Amino acid sequence: MTTMRVGLISDTHGWLDPQVPRLFHGVDAILHAGDVGSRAVVDALGDIARLFIVRGNVDRSPELQLLPERLDLTLAGTTVHLVHRPVDALPGDAQVVMCGHTHRALVEERQGQFWINPGAAGRRGFHSERTAAIMVLGDGPPRVSMLDLGPRSARRAEHSVPS
Repeated sequence: MTTMRVGLISDTHGWLDPQVPRLFHGVDAILHAGDVGSRAVVDALGDIARLFIVRGNVDRSPELQLLPERLDLTLAGTTVHLVHRPVDALPGDAQVVMCGHTHRALVEERQGQFWINPGAAGRRGFHSERTAAIMVLGDGPPRVSMLDLGPRSARRAEHSVPS
């Protein structure tokens, strides 16, 4: 079976950390679990790899409102349910459920399903550390490595993606 490396990110809130393109370099796909915040984040991530993205509760612009609330995918033979808020998940028989919203990183097996939240990658919210993740799919269960993006900061970074 073919393996697949997938970048996992959520809660960017209109800002993409300048480390993300380097950390996600070479991934086969990127999953964004909502609260994107701007079209610029969508474009920047789409330049890295094939992008699958759902709408979060702060994605209120007319363009971002067109994003789906949930998305069901099959990647490297693994079924994935992508949603922003865990409470809105309808995972069915999905092997992996990826969500965001809580701003807390999580990798947990629940009744045979892997629930993954890469935490919050943006600077807005109640989290103290910014995170993303890499998931490897293929032989065996999903393998997830969390990526530390550093402390959350309210100041504007020099290399931020414009809103």
